[in-house]
Amino acid sequence: MPHLDLPGAELAYETTGRASAPALLLIPAGIATLRMWDEHVEALASEHLVVRYDPRAFGGTRHDEAEPFWNHRDAIALLDHLGIAQATVVGASRGGAIAIDVALHAPDRVAGLVAVSARIGGHPEVPLDAATQARFDEVEAIDPAVDAARMLRLETELFAAGVGRVADELDPAFLARARELALPNVAHALDDGDMRPLEPAAAGRLDTIGVPSLVMVGELDFAPFLAQFETLAATLPDATAHRLTGTAHLPSVERPEEFSRLLLAWLDEHGL
Repeated sequence: MPHLDLPGAELAYETTGRASAPALLLIPAGIATLRMWDEHVEALASEHLVVRYDPRAFGGTRHDEAEPFWNHRDAIALLDHLGIAQATVVGASRGGAIAIDVALHAPDRVAGLVAVSARIGGHPEVPLDAATQARFDEVEAIDPAVDAARMLRLETELFAAGVGRVADELDPAFLARARELALPNVAHALDDGDMRPLEPAAAGRLDTIGVPSLVMVGELDFAPFLAQFETLAATLPDATAHRLTGTAHLPSVERPEEFSRLLLAWLDEHGL
């Protein structure tokens, strides 16, 4: 796997497709790696140059914990390295927050925005119900220095299941895939590093993102993500919104065929 040398980091990335084709930049969720897009790359690469990477503290990327960094700047640095003038940026969860920040930080480099179960920098906190909060408290009580693998496994199962389901009720193949995607991040459980936020935060500036946007969320996702989905759908000037039934925080993994169909149709509709 190739790596891009940056100050304090070696950014792991992959490219698939023709260099002359319209570019897609795929950014994974915080409980996954760039491998979360495996099921979609072949279909996307038929008409696009597909670029995917692991942000710092995830997957195959190595970084120096003492070196300050900005995730949105890393994404632009990767586009620069590959000679890509403009891309449609696709991000899931934490990767969705990075995608939104890229669109705000460098609007001339972004042709379209896709935010899946996305976080929004600076969004007001939305409380969880008591039962769900108790489930998160159980995960957060685990010391990653003692048992990072268990902590990440339980966190992944929680996000995969969402509201109204438990891990044992999920399709075994999907649950196994979710666990597999999270496993490489065990090695990074203690190395978040000195991450700096976009300033001003995204929440107050969403209405300035002028490119076509696609926002998606699983109907069984947690209340904060449903609220942020509604904020994006209502505030982005040119937004198309989809709730995916029967899935939670990882719709692109749990419902890959439906996700690819929606994404490809939207890209075609907007000439991206």
